[in-house]
Amino acid sequence: MGFVNVTSSSDLKPGEMMNAEVEGKEICVANVEGKYYAIGNRCTHMSCLLSDGTLEGTNVTCSCHNSVFDIETGAVVKGPAKKAEPAFQVKVEGDEVLVNV
Repeated sequence: MGFVNVTSSSDLKPGEMMNAEVEGKEICVANVEGKYYAIGNRCTHMSCLLSDGTLEGTNVTCSCHNSVFDIETGAVVKGPAKKAEPAFQVKVEGDEVLVNV
């Protein structure tokens, strides 16, 4: 499908995350000190929304059972989740934040 606009950079401030639904995929988009990242938004442990959790540096902590994922790679940093999240390419054009799905 290619890159799709999911939000504007002015709507996603540093330290914030949001849920973006693109082509039936739920994606967690995060702004880490002005750099944007995107991974799958359903925790691989019990399917809770990661965007409802917390973002500390590049770590996303799920609000349900405290699994931690690396927002850059989707890798599991701390369980109980065992399976990584898919990671998506992100680019910014003007004020648009685009995710490659």
